[in-house]
Amino acid sequence: MKLAVFVVDNSKADASVDALVGQGFRVTRLASTGGFLRRGNTTLLVGLEDDEIDRARNIVHEVAPESLLIAVDLERYERL
Repeated sequence: MKLAVFVVDNSKADASVDALVGQGFRVTRLASTGGFLRRGNTTLLVGLEDDEIDRARNIVHEVAPESLLIAVDLERYERL
């Protein structure tokens, strides 16, 4: 299991969420600020299986090509 953290430009956030959700991914959207893209941005959190990371990356890259992806391995995942 992985956690994909996408940092996307605010202007591309809606389209990125719509594209990911349209392909069956569950997305948590967070308003964020910081220096990664040096402008207004949104952070998207997506939990996914290891073999889905490339597909999610490609989806976001099509909609928001200058985004940042951080992929984190999850040792433990529980739905409460």
